[in-house]
Amino acid sequence: MVQIPVTVADRDSRPAAGLKQDNFLIFENGREQQITTVDNEDAFVSIGILLDLSGSMAPKLAAERYAVLQFIRWANPRDEFFLVGFDEQPKLIADFSSSEAELEAGLANAQPGHRTALLDAIDFGLEKMKAAQNQRKVLLVISDGGDNGSHRSEGKLLDEIRKSDVEIDSIAVVDKYALTLEERESTQVIEDLSRESGGLLIRVENPNQWGPAAETISKLLRHQYVIGYKPRDLTHDGKWRKVKVKVNSLPGMTPLSVYARSGYYAPSQ
Repeated sequence: MVQIPVTVADRDSRPAAGLKQDNFLIFENGREQQITTVDNEDAFVSIGILLDLSGSMAPKLAAERYAVLQFIRWANPRDEFFLVGFDEQPKLIADFSSSEAELEAGLANAQPGHRTALLDAIDFGLEKMKAAQNQRKVLLVISDGGDNGSHRSEGKLLDEIRKSDVEIDSIAVVDKYALTLEERESTQVIEDLSRESGGLLIRVENPNQWGPAAETISKLLRHQYVIGYKPRDLTHDGKWRKVKVKVNSLPGMTPLSVYARSGYYAPSQ
């Protein structure tokens, strides 16, 4: 059985509730598969929050902390969280906990640094997530998207994301007054990684938008669907299987956006 978490949102980024098995189509390597289960329960989630503490984020640190608290307050009380701050290297600032007070204490101790090791921070989060207690696993990244300090390459990290079952959601801080092309396109890396994992990316310009963006992502996590199917191709070849999920909207529903991981590796044995 292959299980694919799927987020479905309307054009206002609100969860699309009430969808049934008949509303979904799923394809593996271009071939339609027979869906056997669609689950919409609010399962517990293990969540790692990765905070950009580079110099460029220093003036926005208060807004960043507020966004994290908004995200946590909309979570299930039995979710577990860890916090990682990153500048030129990632650092664990709060270990797995369901206590809001412990997480707030970690946030209070977060201080800005200099360069941005975004890819290293995501790699750190993936490794930390191996100790998670819950089956559903999510990394939330809050960053301006630039990376000028990582040792990990995007290609190798992309492969690690494909091998994991971790969803990466992102709030990308965009500077509309950026002068260089590199600055204007700095969020492309984080967008690519989020899309590959089935995660959602929200771009914001004004720090006042960060809290609502975090709230939006937290609400969507509470309303995910999990699609189960038995692949038609049962070959144990260890190869990458590309997956595509489509949704037929309910009558009267606005156009929907679908977020699901791009595929999985078949077992090799």
